[in-house]
Amino acid sequence: MKDKLIELRLSTGMKRGEFAEYFGIPYRTLQDWELGNRAMPEYLLRLMAYKLRMEKLIREEPEAGEEN
Repeated sequence: MKDKLIELRLSTGMKRGEFAEYFGIPYRTLQDWELGNRAMPEYLLRLMAYKLRMEKLIREEPEAGEEN
């Protein structure tokens, strides 16, 4: 699940802080999900992906060197 979340975030070109702010979730929560310290609900990942697709914020591929 954490890999899918990271892939989703990178597909937007957002850094962790931007992504967390966009969705209104605490930075540390997002960080814990991405590091695998906490499990995020699967339905939430699907809702996030849906919202990003509807708002056309997902890019084809993350640019080289983008991680956080």
